[in-house]
Amino acid sequence: MSVADYAKQNGLKKVGAREPLLEYVRHAWQRRDFAYVMALYTNQAQNSKNRLGRWWIVLLPTLQAAVYGLIFGVLLGGSRPENFIPYLFTGVFLFSFLQGAFANGATSVTSNIGLVRSLSFPRILLPTNAVIQQVFSLLPQVGLLLVTLIAFRQPITVNWLLLIPILFLMVIFAFGLATISARLTVHVQDLNKLIPFITRIVFYVSGIFFSMDKVLHNYPVALQIANLNPVYVYISLARGAVVEGYSMNATMWISAIAWAASFLVIGVWFFWKAEERYGREI
Repeated sequence: MSVADYAKQNGLKKVGAREPLLEYVRHAWQRRDFAYVMALYTNQAQNSKNRLGRWWIVLLPTLQAAVYGLIFGVLLGGSRPENFIPYLFTGVFLFSFLQGAFANGATSVTSNIGLVRSLSFPRILLPTNAVIQQVFSLLPQVGLLLVTLIAFRQPITVNWLLLIPILFLMVIFAFGLATISARLTVHVQDLNKLIPFITRIVFYVSGIFFSMDKVLHNYPVALQIANLNPVYVYISLARGAVVEGYSMNATMWISAIAWAASFLVIGVWFFWKAEERYGREI
């Protein structure tokens, strides 16, 4: 009888062995409070040393949007999108959330290697923690966004309530994105160096400060490809809900749901496949 057979016969299990997927997800859900509390205290610690504290959560994207508005508002001239400031602020604030989830997810395992090596828990709670941190930052930003929309005389309609399911889909998509980036950077840590370039490229191809329809109207194939960009899809849906002059359609909703569902499933499965290797390859 082999050692493995003997261990199995006596109910012994390999330490750190990967659980079946559904059991793994169930145990992660049971320990969700761990990710929430860790995100809460990490968020507080990151802002405790700054004089303005949590105000930086809204100040940074606001300053970023103001700079883009000043520079590109002048450069684009008459080709600026309608209701340019609400258009721009919506894009910058929502992109900031997705960018943060991707970047923080990428370092969620590598930056907590001591925790990974010393405690037994579903490692997927680490990218979950990264996304929850970004949700904490997103909520006050959404509040400021709504104030900005009112200040620039955007009509308050029932469509504003559609921001709730849009943001929910964005969080699901961001979670899948974070789990994928978390595993990739464990195997190839050099990818962390490329993240700023990747996010910058996505920023410029997602219509944050310009209208994709105006820029690509002579290139229908490129426009169709751009319309499949998930970041552009979510931001366009949000603009259709809160910015006057923009609309939503069924195709955009189907695309948003498909991106969220597919990234959730793929991300969880992809991260789970390497569960036994976290802490060993770093």
